[in-house]
Amino acid sequence: MRIGLLITCLVDGMFPDVAADTVTVLRRLGHEVDVPAAQTCCGQMHINTGYPRSAVPLIQRYVETFGGYEAVVAPSGSCIGSVRHQHADVARQAGLEGLAQVAEDVSRRSYELSEFLVDVLGVSDVGATYPHRVTYHPTCHSLRLLRVGDKPLRLLRAVRDLDLVELPDAEQCCGFGGTFAVKNSDVSAAMLADKLDRVAGTGADRLCASDSSCLMHLGGGLSRGLSTGHLHAEIGPVHLATVLASTKESS
Repeated sequence: MRIGLLITCLVDGMFPDVAADTVTVLRRLGHEVDVPAAQTCCGQMHINTGYPRSAVPLIQRYVETFGGYEAVVAPSGSCIGSVRHQHADVARQAGLEGLAQVAEDVSRRSYELSEFLVDVLGVSDVGATYPHRVTYHPTCHSLRLLRVGDKPLRLLRAVRDLDLVELPDAEQCCGFGGTFAVKNSDVSAAMLADKLDRVAGTGADRLCASDSSCLMHLGGGLSRGLSTGHLHAEIGPVHLATVLASTKESS
C-alpha cells in the first residue's frame, strides 16, 4: 500500500524522531511510505482559535497533497481528528462545496497510527521489543473524536519485554488542550499535576501517548517534578510510534 505520512507541525518542528519512527513501523510491515514536501499545517489551530477562513487554503493544500494516496497516516489523533471532523465543515461554511466533497473523500482515507495498524492492516504485533515498564495515557482527541478505544493498548500488549501497567483515571485530560493550557494556565497546571500523580503511582518508568502535543505538556511537568507529592524525574515520556519502532537491537 502506498501511504502518505502527515508529519504534523509539532512533530516536524520539535519531535522529528516520531515521524521517522512512524515510517520505520510502516516500512517494516512492507508498505511504501512517502513524506510529501508540499504538506503544511492541517489548519486545526486556526479553526480552534476562531479563524476558520484562514484554514481554507490549508485544507485545499491537504487534499491536493494527499489526495493521490491510498491512505494518509499521522502519529497524531489531534490532527487526524481535525481532518475528519473539521475540514469538510469549514469548506462548506466558506461556500466551497466542491472542496468539501473532496475533503470528505480524503478524510475517509486519513488515519491515526494505531487505528491504521489495527483496523486497516489488521495488525497488533509489529515486531517491536521495548524492555520498560510502561503506562499509557489516551489523548482526548484520539479517545473522544476518533474513538480509537483500546487499539493503542492492543499494540502495546504485543510488544516483547514491555510491562504494561494500567493508568488510574486514564481518560482524564492531561490539561493541555492546545491554547487551553495558555488561556487557563492555572487550571491546566492543576489537571497536569493530578495526571502526573496517577502516572507516578503506577511505578512506570515510561509514559506513553499517541500525540506529541500532550507528551510535550506531560514531559514538561515530569521534568519540573510538578505534582502533589511524587518525584517524576525518572519517568520518560515516549510516543507510541517510538515504542513500536523499537527492536531488541535499538532498545
